[in-house]
Parts: sequence; C-alpha cells; structure tokens
Amino acid sequence: MGITNDSRTELSPDSITERSEADKIVDGMDFGELCNEFECISSPLVESTARQLVRDILELREGNRALGTYAVSVKYKDPVRSFTGREKYKRPLWVTGALEKPFVAVQEMVMLSTSVLSIKWTIKGRPKSFIASIGGDLIIRVNSKFTLNQISGQVIEHEEFWDLSASSIIAQAYFWTSRRLFATIESGKDLADVAKNLTTRVSTENENLETYPDPSGDPTKFFQRDDSFQRDAYQIALLLAVLYFIVQFLRTTL
Repeated sequence: MGITNDSRTELSPDSITERSEADKIVDGMDFGELCNEFECISSPLVESTARQLVRDILELREGNRALGTYAVSVKYKDPVRSFTGREKYKRPLWVTGALEKPFVAVQEMVMLSTSVLSIKWTIKGRPKSFIASIGGDLIIRVNSKFTLNQISGQVIEHEEFWDLSASSIIAQAYFWTSRRLFATIESGKDLADVAKNLTTRVSTENENLETYPDPSGDPTKFFQRDDSFQRDAYQIALLLAVLYFIVQFLRTTL
C-alpha cells in the first residue's frame, strides 16, 4: 500500500516540474480498495489529500498552502512544538529562514491504514549561520504521519519525527538551537493571538452591555463599564509583543 521514490525538488519559483513529480509519486501509490459492493471504508478524498500534502512538501510551501487539506482544529506535534488550528500553517517555515537553497527528496509514501498516511522525506541545505556552516550541510530525515478524516479526507492530526544522524555534530547543534528558538517565537505568536482574541471578545461584550438599560428601572441609566480587565489584556499583549521583538533581535545576532 505504498510507493518508494527519490524525487527531488529544489526551492524554486517554477512549480510546474515539481507538481509533476508530486503527481507521479501519488499516481504510483496503492490506496487499497476504498469501497466494495457492501460499504465504503474510506473516502476518495483521502487520495486527493495525499496528493496535495506531497506537493506542499516538495514545494516547501508556506503562506499559500491549501488550508482546506487540514481540518479547522487540526493538531500538530513535533519534538519541540505543538499547536492546534490550521491557521498556523499560514506562518513561515523554519527551513526557509534557516537554510540556504534547501531541497527536498521524498523517499516513501505509504498508507499505514485507510486513515493514516506516512510520508518519509529528506531535506538538505547549508545553515545560514557562518559558524554552523563549517559543519557542512544539514541533513534531516523526516517522517511525517498524517491522520485523516475518512469522510472529508482532511488532516486531523499531523506528527513529525526527525532523524539528524546524517549531519555533523555542529550541524545538529545548529538545528536544535535554531529550531527551539523558532518554536519559542511561534509560541509567543500563539500567546499574542490569544491575548488579541481575548481583548476583542471583551471589547465586543462591553459594547453589547452598553446597549442594555439597567434593570433597576431607570431607562436613562446604563451599566457601568469595567475596563480593568481590558486594560490588563492590552498590557499582556504589549508584553508579549516586546518579548517577541527581543527574541527576534537575539535570533538575528546569534
């Protein structure tokens, strides 16, 4: 129920060849018998999701990913970061900011079951840090496991496993340092988003309260607004923004 390939794609604006490679990989896969004469055990949409996922990997897509491939509340996890929500897939990738001219080779795609897809691929590139580049190219063997909704075909869980054994000690140190820093920055963005959403919600609730008169009977008296919580939320958001800029500064100076 799988295929082994060694299709390689260098990060490039020309995606015609890359899409062709992605289609070749998926076309060679065996998705099993999705339906028999009695029932369907999985949706044909699972195949289209697999096709899109490998295409995104080969093209190292960021920002313009097909978000419809992921469920709204998709759960992501890797050794240093986890999050919930497909909107976070819009953010920049670690690899494009950490490696020079990265390229990808997909070794294997296999359906572990009617709802679990495994993609094994390798990413290779020279670290952008001058010191780390002394250790040569960073080579990461990735095993991406996707759990799919069998009806919609959307990804509901995404987990990644990394193998850096083909990289030098210096390159491995660069990876873990930069990757943990990247995860810290992304977590800061997550908290900033939470604070922003909380502030918006409180502001909306306060506006709604202003439209209702005091039930004591005086139609000219309105509920008094309590802005203390809203001010606290703004202060939290400001603190997170400051921390974010500090981390960004440290990242550029490392």
